[in-house]
Amino acid sequence: MKEEQKQEYKQKYAQAKQKGVKFWPDIIYKDLLVSFGLFILLVGLATFIGIHPEAKADPSDATYIPRPEWYFLFLFEFLKFVPGQIEWVGTSLIPALGVLVLFALPFLDKNPLRHWKNRLTGISIMGVVVLGMVGLTIRSVITTPDQVEGAAAYTIPEKMLVGQELYAIYCVECHGPDGEGGVIAGVEGLEGVELKSISSRDEMYTRSDETLEAVVEYGQQDLGMPPYGLAYGGELKKGEIESLVTYLRYTWDDRVDIPEDAAGAGVIPEIKEFEVPSYEVHISRITQRYCISCHRPGKENNNYLMQTYQEMLTTGDNAANNLIAGDLNSYLILTNKGISILDPISGEEIIQQMPPTKLMKEEYIHLFEIWVLNGMPETAAEADILTAAGQEE
Repeated sequence: MKEEQKQEYKQKYAQAKQKGVKFWPDIIYKDLLVSFGLFILLVGLATFIGIHPEAKADPSDATYIPRPEWYFLFLFEFLKFVPGQIEWVGTSLIPALGVLVLFALPFLDKNPLRHWKNRLTGISIMGVVVLGMVGLTIRSVITTPDQVEGAAAYTIPEKMLVGQELYAIYCVECHGPDGEGGVIAGVEGLEGVELKSISSRDEMYTRSDETLEAVVEYGQQDLGMPPYGLAYGGELKKGEIESLVTYLRYTWDDRVDIPEDAAGAGVIPEIKEFEVPSYEVHISRITQRYCISCHRPGKENNNYLMQTYQEMLTTGDNAANNLIAGDLNSYLILTNKGISILDPISGEEIIQQMPPTKLMKEEYIHLFEIWVLNGMPETAAEADILTAAGQEE
């Protein structure tokens, strides 16, 4: 740099120092404006975009994929390249060297000129650092598998729907579709055991949500109930157990006021006069409440599964007779009415009444019959066409 340029810079610098900018109120005023702008931005983002809710942390959930905030992703991605035996190199030594390089930059690049074209040393070092951070962040997003979403629910209606589904799968077989209890049939190790009602005031009034959650999570093994919490060998996460208890509380505790938006959660709709029911709207909800606890994989059910429309029509040792459009002598209709199916040769019972301990409500049996008589439509749209055709006739 020429001596004339040095003197010119020093003169301008001295003039700027003489003129100066007051910290109060000038700099403070600018900082306040920027801070207020950022505050308004954050409030706007929180109001109009919001934050994606997540299920409660569950240390026993081994399927959860932990990941840091996005601005730390590059650090965690970098650790993938460091073997476990020398992990300390990636977690301590290299970051410390990086910080030292930043401290040394002013000494490595002493060029007094401020234009970026004249600061190649500093620009090059920081360019490599920034490109590395961006590249590692992108690689982390690409290589990290997506988080598998469970049956997480956040509002009361969502919790009730999830809880109802979980109750149908894990609880109905022993406790009954309405929590009525009774003598257990068809459950290995508990055959003939009589359970008290869990939907009574005695249960709902005397047990807090925490107590009910503990019962589900730890089980009551002296009474034959296995644990369902992941930490104790079960299948349910903490959020799922919470949803199950919410369903129990808002369904059977008459002290609780059900929110309007939750009142219809899981309710089986009634059909109007001349209306044709559908699997989508009506039958699926009935089977969920009364049937899938037993009629799902892993259960003794003559290989008859009822989790989907296709399963109901095509599975089972007696698939040809289970459901026949227009035929009220179909096996499912007869067993729903309490009529057992007998072997025509030996006369032995091959299919008992369903559900085995207590028949479903009469209106649901009737709804099943109307559905079968009208050809067993799957979707609401198909049922609406049949309803309209029937009204025209």
